[in-house]
Amino acid sequence: MPRIDPQTRRPLFLARLAGSCFTLALVVGLAVAPIAASEAAEEAQANPAESKADDAADAQRYEDLSLFTHVLSLVRASYVEPVDEHLLLRGAVRGLVQELDPHSSFMDIDAYTEMQVDTRGEFHGLGIEITKNQDEAIEVVAPIDGTPASRAGIQARDRIVSICPTERPEDWTEDCRPTQDMSLFEAVSLMRGRKDTEITIYIFREGFDVPKPFTIRRDVVKVASVEGKQLEDDIGYVRIRSFQENTANELRAELDGLRAESGGKPAGLLLDLRDNPGGLLDQAVQVADEWLSDGLIVYTQGRDDSQRQDYPARSDRGRNGYPIVVLVNAGSASASEIVAGALQDHKRALVLGVNTFGKGSVQTVFPLEDGSALRLTTALYYTPLGRSIQEVGIAPDIIVQAAESPVVASRRRVRERDLQGHFTHDEADPDAAAAGEEEGAEDASVEAAARPDVQLSRAVEVLKSWSYFDRLSGGAPIASGAASGAASALPDDAPGE
Repeated sequence: MPRIDPQTRRPLFLARLAGSCFTLALVVGLAVAPIAASEAAEEAQANPAESKADDAADAQRYEDLSLFTHVLSLVRASYVEPVDEHLLLRGAVRGLVQELDPHSSFMDIDAYTEMQVDTRGEFHGLGIEITKNQDEAIEVVAPIDGTPASRAGIQARDRIVSICPTERPEDWTEDCRPTQDMSLFEAVSLMRGRKDTEITIYIFREGFDVPKPFTIRRDVVKVASVEGKQLEDDIGYVRIRSFQENTANELRAELDGLRAESGGKPAGLLLDLRDNPGGLLDQAVQVADEWLSDGLIVYTQGRDDSQRQDYPARSDRGRNGYPIVVLVNAGSASASEIVAGALQDHKRALVLGVNTFGKGSVQTVFPLEDGSALRLTTALYYTPLGRSIQEVGIAPDIIVQAAESPVVASRRRVRERDLQGHFTHDEADPDAAAAGEEEGAEDASVEAAARPDVQLSRAVEVLKSWSYFDRLSGGAPIASGAASGAASALPDDAPGE
């Protein structure tokens, strides 16, 4: 039986490698039954223009495949050194997918295994969240509490300038290697390893004259995706780090604990989605469903009109009766934006912070026969009001900048629109009005008070003031400090991982 494409429900026609010359033979058109050929001829007579276009596409496809095999043959026969044909073909597959968009990728066995580990939330390593900008050293987002990195004194905003693994990779000639030219995946692979083995990383932070070595012993790291605590005046606080396989269950447990601690119902809730890169779509839907009882949470739209899928709220959910503020920043992406957008569209919560990352696409992982996988963008997602946040992000109802040092503040954070080959907002939502520059919105409303966490403090103040929620139904952004300046700088169609 042929394999079936889950999107089109049609048989997949595979390109196969045959013989020592690596001649590519398309299964398309081979051994076609006479009745199928007859049907194709009748269709061509009925739609001559469409048939001509299909013939031209087929001809171009054969020319491209001929070019590929010619180049491959030349490399095999003429390159200065013998080549690993397996690596060459894997590289060709990887390059093919990289031509699509920044979130589609071919994952080899190691990368696919790493992705599965991330969604499970348990691994052997140091216990740090890291990020990286192109041509810069690895930066620590935060150490995870109770992990080897936390015990060793690693801090948020530390720069990991070089990594010195105990077991040096075979292709290394040096003991340590700078992270500036590493990929994020390579750095993660080096820092993870067997329990009780050691690794040395060189850290540079503000106040250091030179990078300093930190030798850390790896251990089991269990990443709880949800953590919560009670703040002043029975205000609950819940932070979701990422959307893993068990995030919704962890959230329910935290909410039940906060409800018991507050004596039945919290006075308000802070839902912290800052620096949450996203994760599993079904978990984002279940999280938003905790506070919604009807209507859409999100819907996804594939290439064809028939490929729309709605994710409605369930009537047995909906924790109501208390106000909610959702904290977001430039690191809130994908699934985080789904939750924030759903609660914002349903007027169930105010969103506070700065514009989010702006990733409005959905990826599907297709496992392959050899243990690798294809991560492919298969749909775009839209908020309950039909808005796409692709490229523009979610505009907060209350704009509050984080208090950062001048050095950190000078670094512009990478967003979806900065990624090469990304879908534009116009492609995702052609009928929307042109989106404005969100950077101006952020600059227009800088919180003056220098608190440890300005956004969190401001959110507590908001929950104490019901007047903010009275204004929620009006839909006008509320600026922190200079209301008119911040509001005028917001994108006209500021839409709601």
